[in-house]
Amino acid sequence: MEYDFDTAVDRRGSWSVQWDGVADRFGVDGLLPFTISDMDFACPPEVLAALRERIDHGVLGYTDWRLGEFRDAIRDWYTTRFDTRIDTGRIVYGPSVLNQLSQLLRMWTEEGDGVVVHTPTYDGFTKAVSGLGRELRGCRVDDDAELERQLARPGSKVLLLCSPHNPTGRVWTHGELSRFAALAEQYGTAVICDEIHADFVHEGVHLPWTRYGRGRWALITSGSKAFNFPALTGSYGIIGDPDDRTAYLTRMETAEGLASPAVLSLTAHIAAYRHGADWLDAVRAYTAGNLSMLAERLNTAFPELGWAPPQAGYLAWIDLRPLGIDSDALQRQLIEVEKVAIMPGSVYGADGFVRLNAGCPRGKAEAGADALVRAIRAVRP
Repeated sequence: MEYDFDTAVDRRGSWSVQWDGVADRFGVDGLLPFTISDMDFACPPEVLAALRERIDHGVLGYTDWRLGEFRDAIRDWYTTRFDTRIDTGRIVYGPSVLNQLSQLLRMWTEEGDGVVVHTPTYDGFTKAVSGLGRELRGCRVDDDAELERQLARPGSKVLLLCSPHNPTGRVWTHGELSRFAALAEQYGTAVICDEIHADFVHEGVHLPWTRYGRGRWALITSGSKAFNFPALTGSYGIIGDPDDRTAYLTRMETAEGLASPAVLSLTAHIAAYRHGADWLDAVRAYTAGNLSMLAERLNTAFPELGWAPPQAGYLAWIDLRPLGIDSDALQRQLIEVEKVAIMPGSVYGADGFVRLNAGCPRGKAEAGADALVRAIRAVRP
């Protein structure tokens, strides 16, 4: 099937965080947004067809994610996409990846305990960890020695991985993942691995944490990022230890009152994993084209950047430090003159960077690239 990613879908007035909520973060309405990580493309037609069929059934009563095809669809997806066999009995359900993270942190840590993360850090991690009164302990993505130092510190109870990494788009290698697993085992640290960007690898191969997990560990993820249905809510996880799985499910079904998941999320996941592979391959190639276009325009204008697209995802993580630009001045230029919203790196703990969402039609991506180039030229010393 041919898929049309060039035709823009008007998202204004659809309660979109990216489009309608832009003033909440940038203080101005009407900006062209390249911000929160959802795409401007309609869901795969195969997913939309399944949703329509489920709605046409007419009854939207209580559901149980353990009934039907949900777990089998996940198992088959991991087999075909990641060449990885998983035990469906290890699968758990959650309303979102960040909710799963919060529940696991409550189970495996106490207030004041340390949670080790790579920096720069996805801001959802920062909010979840800090909001629970845990201490965020950062180490650079390229500093293995610092990672070990942080894990060795008293009170470091969890290593929180993002695989592939957000915001840098880095795909961890077999050697790196093996090293993380060995360090976690050595220091008695639990591992929570967020793999929501796993389906958008451009360079390298995604290796699920199920291959490396030992001791106390959990993989948390969702099909919502790859197939663009986060508004349906819904995620799933794989928890290694059976007692931990039981404790997690008990917490979700009793204390959290989340025994019945959103039926449309189950429907969307099953349809995506059963019938969405061709669409996913097409949209990944299309967004890779957007990122290549961005690289060409940035590096033509500023050769000293030497910017390369990320190994995974549709989020361009751009290091502007070689240009000596004042980050605040750049944001003012982008907002007040160019009328675009591009995330400043400070959101992720890295001043001097920007993160641009390229999950959009080519025309919009080109407008964002050109606006960024003009803004940099205007404020460059």
